[in-house]
Amino acid sequence: MPRASDRFVTPDTDGAARRIGDAVRSWLDALDPGQRVAAVYAFDASERFVWEYTPGPREGLPLADMTNAQRAAALTILDTSLSDRGAREVRAVIALEPILGDLERRAGRSNWMRRDPDRYWLAVFGEPGGGEPWSWRIGGHHVAIHLTCVDGRVVASAPSFLGANPATVPDGPFAGRRAIDGEEALARALLASLSPDQRTAAVVDPVAPPDIFSGHGRLADLHEVPHGIAYEVLEHAQRDRLEALIRHYLDRAGPDIADAEWARVRAAGLATVTFAWAGPEAPGRGHYYAIRGPRLLIEYDNTQNDANHIHAVWRDSTNDWGEDLLAAHYRASHRAG
Repeated sequence: MPRASDRFVTPDTDGAARRIGDAVRSWLDALDPGQRVAAVYAFDASERFVWEYTPGPREGLPLADMTNAQRAAALTILDTSLSDRGAREVRAVIALEPILGDLERRAGRSNWMRRDPDRYWLAVFGEPGGGEPWSWRIGGHHVAIHLTCVDGRVVASAPSFLGANPATVPDGPFAGRRAIDGEEALARALLASLSPDQRTAAVVDPVAPPDIFSGHGRLADLHEVPHGIAYEVLEHAQRDRLEALIRHYLDRAGPDIADAEWARVRAAGLATVTFAWAGPEAPGRGHYYAIRGPRLLIEYDNTQNDANHIHAVWRDSTNDWGEDLLAAHYRASHRAG
């Protein structure tokens, strides 16, 4: 009987699932019993669908409560699951915390000490490896990364959120550094390539919203996410730019996983995918964009802290947390039973 994940003709992610499962098991084996209780949940726990990008505690085991060896094993999960660029960007976002804390301290903010690079939590849902569904996540301020495995394959890498505050470090030894950059640069390249008539369709509001619209619920809230100019009316080079922007988000995950996600996006159809921009086009001023498609949502916002604070998320409106392929897995298991 075909596996649930075979409903889509996608690159094979079995090898990625094995490598990630091995890395997760190695980390779990390094934990003591109390740490393991904090880190591991049943796959069907409602906690699996909880994610946030604001500061504050999460469920799971924080980096702060790990030994150096345990922390190294945890970061190996990150390196195994994500692309080189994706893993580097997560580390860079985490490294912004003390920089942000120093900026807030100098500005006289009383809660600056909460900015701590050890306040990132890992959690595992289910038993890694084998054929039963399982997943892992890392969460903390401006980081929410999830990977879900079903039938021995990675079937979802969404929701995937990264943010950066400051987007550009304003001063000090790291002045000018940006933790994430392609999300803005690639979107601006696409926007700059549009004709005046195309801009009329793409630019939906002269003022950018204060944050992303889709929220952080189990299901993305699409009600206020704008539509813009459609892929099907773009010229060939403009389509290439839009595809490159979409791939930039998907390519946070490892290559095999990102290729599988891209194949699912293409299979659902690119013609009706839209790109919408809000806010001025001039760099350094608050701006926002959204990309919407049959199974794709990308939102980017940089308006807070004088347009120096990025939120960037991608979601699969049908398969966040692998829900679509997981449902097919359970249907197939029911028929087999």
